[in-house]
Amino acid sequence: MDYRAKIEREDLEKLPLFVYEGEIVVVETVERAEEAAKELSRCAFLGFDTETRPSFRKGEVHPVCLLQLASPERVYLFRLNKHGFTPSLRRLLGNAKVVKVGVGIRDDIRPLRQLADFTPASFVDLQDVVEKYGIVEKSFSKLMALIFGVRISKRQQVSNWEQPKLTPLQVQYAATDAWGALQMYAELLRR
Repeated sequence: MDYRAKIEREDLEKLPLFVYEGEIVVVETVERAEEAAKELSRCAFLGFDTETRPSFRKGEVHPVCLLQLASPERVYLFRLNKHGFTPSLRRLLGNAKVVKVGVGIRDDIRPLRQLADFTPASFVDLQDVVEKYGIVEKSFSKLMALIFGVRISKRQQVSNWEQPKLTPLQVQYAATDAWGALQMYAELLRR
């Protein structure tokens, strides 16, 4: 099957809405982060994304506060603003045996390295991969539309990711991004 190179906004809005409805684990303690990182280090591939509290004033920048990692079984949401960027998470992101797949990952890695330095290893950016399939779109939502024929709501993207408790919509949105990246890569590899 060949993929379309682009999709127009009108066509995107006609597609069925998709959200990840599998198991989601919100990690808020150092102990749970250690356990989850150990479990994820046994995976060959992970979906990867981050979220940062948006800034609405010029020059205002917030640190990354959520790291999303998806395995085929479940998605982990690491609340970095609560437990920090732990050594086990840095080791996982530097583990060359575990491939981490995302969209626009350079923009995710840079703020993580500002929290604590690590050497990223085995990251795959879908923006680079899709070019081989003739796809010119680069956004996560348009890639999901072209590869799976679904629409992703981005409403939660500009919500406060540092608030004490994430809303169910934030949790679902964050999980969808990481899981979607993993599934798109798996689908492209199948072709």
